[in-house]
Amino acid sequence: MKIRELLLEEALGLPLSHDLTQVVPEKHLKGPRFSRGHVVTREDFPVLRSMGKEHLSVLELDSSEMHENEAAMALARALAGSGVDLRGPREGKCSLHARHAGVLRFDPTAIHSINKDPLWSVATLPPRMSVEEGQEVGACRILPLALAKDRVALACQRARPLDILPFRPLAVGLVTTGRELAEGRIRDAFLPKLENKLKRYGGHVVAQKYASDDPDQILQAVEALLTLGATLVLCTGGMSVDADDRTPGALRRASDRVCFQGVPMMPGSMLMLALRGNVPLVGAPACVVHDERTALDPLLDLLAAGVYPSEEDVRRWGVGGLCLHCPSCVWPRCSFGHGA
Repeated sequence: MKIRELLLEEALGLPLSHDLTQVVPEKHLKGPRFSRGHVVTREDFPVLRSMGKEHLSVLELDSSEMHENEAAMALARALAGSGVDLRGPREGKCSLHARHAGVLRFDPTAIHSINKDPLWSVATLPPRMSVEEGQEVGACRILPLALAKDRVALACQRARPLDILPFRPLAVGLVTTGRELAEGRIRDAFLPKLENKLKRYGGHVVAQKYASDDPDQILQAVEALLTLGATLVLCTGGMSVDADDRTPGALRRASDRVCFQGVPMMPGSMLMLALRGNVPLVGAPACVVHDERTALDPLLDLLAAGVYPSEEDVRRWGVGGLCLHCPSCVWPRCSFGHGA
């Protein structure tokens, strides 16, 4: 890469080596009119001459180099998966945006691998984060004005796509367990919370069934909700180690297989997921009733996106597994906390 001073006509089609500042006194404006790396076009000539420019400092790239915008676009295309739109390039940067609401999924090791090259900068939101339509989920840029083509090719080779898994409506059957609830001694407070959570996915509650701590009653309630067409059955309570906590056993009987029981997250460590065919059966501890955000919330995000995490998956949820949620949180919809 060489920097040369050329006449305007000679600079046509070449990138600028630095920003060019324009001053407009009557508007009290002063700032960069053309940014470094901008490729000079014939349409730029009148503005450049009005700025007093007859010569420009430009870059000359040899055949082994790639301009910053081209390099950024090449990597961005390799990173953009399903449900992701590209914006840019501008000044060597491209950004990736969610085409629709859903869960962000990608391989973090691929990002680490690209960033081993100090001339690249790739940044993303945490994996498994719940995102909104149009939200920026990642960006990439190169730090110099040009990069060797072989380094660009290596970064693209290391890249793996970022995907946005779209949400699907959940038809949830709710089983509220506990003798005190089944007999009406206390009132259930979770149903309105659940209905509010499901709005995000366009989902609804099919029906609510009550069951005492008898595993047969819990099993009958689950079966009844499946018959009503529930695409997810959620059982609350009875998930601890007390003698009367029988929900896990009932879910095991109702399921074809258990994905996991217990997660390294708090609150909600006793969370359980099993499957009956393709229908998730979830056992949620009592904390979901009184805590605003628990391990259940990120699990609902994943299930709404059609992802059924395994035991191996959840063993990695401990880092970032404190389910903090407050107005000042940078990523309030982060499925597994800031450190995921």
